[in-house]
Amino acid sequence: MQKMTLSCTCLAVCVLLVSIVGCSTKEKDTLPSNSSTNPESPSPASETPIATTSTDPLVSDDPVQVQPVSIVSPQITLSDTNHLKNPNATKEAKILYNYIRDIYGDYIISGQQESTWKGTPDFEINYIKDNTGRLPAIRGLDYINEDFSGVTQRAIAWWELGGIVSICWHWGTPPDGVGYESSKGKIDLEEALTEGSDLYNGMIAQMDRVAEELKVLQEAGVPVLWRPFHEFDGAWFWWGKGGGENFKKLWRLMYDRYTNVHGLNNLIWVLGYSGEVKDGWYPGDEYVDIAGADNYSEGTQLSKYDKVAAIVGTEMPIAYHENGPIPNPDDMIKDGAKWSWFLTWHTMHIMEQNTAEYLNTVFNHDYVLTLDELPKFK
Repeated sequence: MQKMTLSCTCLAVCVLLVSIVGCSTKEKDTLPSNSSTNPESPSPASETPIATTSTDPLVSDDPVQVQPVSIVSPQITLSDTNHLKNPNATKEAKILYNYIRDIYGDYIISGQQESTWKGTPDFEINYIKDNTGRLPAIRGLDYINEDFSGVTQRAIAWWELGGIVSICWHWGTPPDGVGYESSKGKIDLEEALTEGSDLYNGMIAQMDRVAEELKVLQEAGVPVLWRPFHEFDGAWFWWGKGGGENFKKLWRLMYDRYTNVHGLNNLIWVLGYSGEVKDGWYPGDEYVDIAGADNYSEGTQLSKYDKVAAIVGTEMPIAYHENGPIPNPDDMIKDGAKWSWFLTWHTMHIMEQNTAEYLNTVFNHDYVLTLDELPKFK
């Protein structure tokens, strides 16, 4: 199932940042098998320090000549009716959330996590564009290594381009930890959750620092798929090592502080289970807008989808918020794995767990929404 006709005009929004490849028709392809296999990975590959700011273009000057086929955008009427848990949600957040709800089950939104140490933060984005002629709809960012202003500015640029912003945070252990290795440390969560303790004060200071960046995004009109404390039930990060009850208190603490103290109304709260999807970790419906799971093995991951649905119900959108191999769109349709989006992890996961030919077919599949198929949210 392929997209039928080409519309270059839908890519016009990209001209400020993107060199557009030529337009041509494309013969129908069958989905090639995803040749790369990999056992389930419980946590992302080791992170590398943030690269310096790069002025490289979003797309290389000499991309592979692919032939994307037509853009058949879903006909969705955007609405700012509030279905988010935050009664004071911004108009942009409400519109984006309603769009995700409206396409849920009929399409899957494409996404890609960036790396920042391969010469340019657009390394993966360039690779997808060069091999598919398309851009992912969602850009995944990470406040890891205190790359605060860099992440914030790239998020604003992606929203201005017409895309959707997802942000996670490999948060180093409080009170002053930084980076991926520190995020795998351990603290006394009961002490950290005791108001007035030194550990509590240090944790709140780190939390508030990121809140300031999210305020910049709110002022710029950028809604954020905010995915803190990811893979909590895997218990390989500090925020999951204190057990389910302490995690729920931690999630609610951040939700309350960000929403009621800092007035962050641009956040769509995404609860990111690991591939294990354990019971006993759900903070409650009033604190979660979207839930999901992740996995780094092949297949539609229907069992993970069903586990999340058993916890949050069938009305809340469910996201495949981290993946290695991208699930086969035809198999997702057949299996009923109605993920609202996929977000492929960076570097080896996009390049070695998915062939270039497979990416080309996925990103030009009717079921998969790319950046050029998104409505004008602004």
